[in-house]
Amino acid sequence: QVQLVESGGGLVQPGGSLRLSCLASGSSVTTYTMGWYRQAPGKQRELVADITSGGSTTYADSVKGRFTISRDNASKTVWLQTSSLEFEDTAVYYCNVHRLAFGIRRDYWGQGTQVTVSS
Repeated sequence: QVQLVESGGGLVQPGGSLRLSCLASGSSVTTYTMGWYRQAPGKQRELVADITSGGSTTYADSVKGRFTISRDNASKTVWLQTSSLEFEDTAVYYCNVHRLAFGIRRDYWGQGTQVTVSS
């Protein structure tokens, strides 16, 4: 069983930065893709960024050049470094780990951490 605990959200002014952290448990999680999704009020949950066990990354177009995802397999931690935050980045950010096995995707989610960009 995989459990995810996020931290690092908060209130920040436009142009500011935050670093989100997610600590995962579970012996096999180092082989999973780890990432961050977000959901703003009235909108669907969307991928922000993810990183494979080998270090390949994917970013949403809206955050490219502003956010950086990284992971440390030894500590089973994934981080999302955000910068140049915009009002539109306000959302609940969810840590996600997932893997594909026999064509079936299995997802695990954290409880979410609120990021609010406001002046």
